[in-house]
Amino acid sequence: MGLDNVSEVYRAAVEASGPPKPKQPRPIVILGAGGIVRAAHLPAYAKAGFPVVAIADSAPEKAALLAAEIPRSVAGGELVRGFDSVEKAVRFAPADAVFDLAVPASGIAGILPLLPKGAAVLIQKPMGETLEEASAIREICRERGLVAAVNFQLRYAPNNLGAVALAKAGMLGDLHDIEVQVRTYTPWQLWTFLATAPRLEILYHSIHYLDLIRSWLGNPVGVYAKTVRNPQCGELAATKTSMILDYGEWKRVVVLTNHGHDFPETQCSFVQWEGTGGAIRMEMGVNLDYPVGRPDTLRYAVRGGSGWTDVPVSGSWFPDAFMGSMGVLQAYVEGAVTELPIGFESAYETMALVEAAYRSSEAGGVAVSC
Repeated sequence: MGLDNVSEVYRAAVEASGPPKPKQPRPIVILGAGGIVRAAHLPAYAKAGFPVVAIADSAPEKAALLAAEIPRSVAGGELVRGFDSVEKAVRFAPADAVFDLAVPASGIAGILPLLPKGAAVLIQKPMGETLEEASAIREICRERGLVAAVNFQLRYAPNNLGAVALAKAGMLGDLHDIEVQVRTYTPWQLWTFLATAPRLEILYHSIHYLDLIRSWLGNPVGVYAKTVRNPQCGELAATKTSMILDYGEWKRVVVLTNHGHDFPETQCSFVQWEGTGGAIRMEMGVNLDYPVGRPDTLRYAVRGGSGWTDVPVSGSWFPDAFMGSMGVLQAYVEGAVTELPIGFESAYETMALVEAAYRSSEAGGVAVSC
């Protein structure tokens, strides 16, 4: 692609690849009133114009307090209702409600059977804590005919959508390399339920990158992985990971994460794609100085060109990508789109990749014999 027409082609392509949105947004009933709801779900839905009509949480008054903070405009001029149980919220829910299930992974399988048969539901990732739990969740969704998606929202981050647009416009040529690096300091104490979690980094963080890579390349042949603990937070499970995904001898795909790097000047958080025609790099700013974060960025380089060029990014992973995951589910239910890329069947395949990574880590490498 010539340098002169990259910007024009990019602008046209990014407009065409924006996240799907329903023509008539459906009311949302949120099950769970934790930090992710306050920080990402509610701001995203307000920005997208998706009405939230109710929030439920088992902790006394937690949902009521959060509901009281939400402007009437977010609920279509009405007060957002707060409930102290899923059952009460389900009884209140309008017939066309979409349920937003934002609870720890261990609670998903117990809540799904309480939803109406055939209901639309967005499930917070991960899809259970193990592949066995993911299998049980998948079976519940099948048996109850749920139109269920899992909130792998990084696919809909504005800078990833921009990267997809650049690739569709021919920027990369033949893609042969994807590299993910996250070297930062993550305050794991913000999520109290992770203190005793037997699995941490891959299941609750790198799962996003594994799902993103699947969205670009499909399923790998296999995975080589090692996830290790950090002596600076010795009470936690593994928080540092190295993974190689096997896509054959012509593609290198790696994920490298270190969540204990408290040296700000050398922190990084990016996904980089390289092809025969050029390269694309996006930075996930939310990982840097979390939870305040920094702006997301996107840039490209044309092979044989003079360097990297920044391209505009409207919004960020948190909270904007959450508009995409809810938007595509609602658009699918409405019939405006025919595919649900983050549907539970696809999400199960991401969970299978996570499980394979843990099995690889436990198995260890090839012994060195001298």
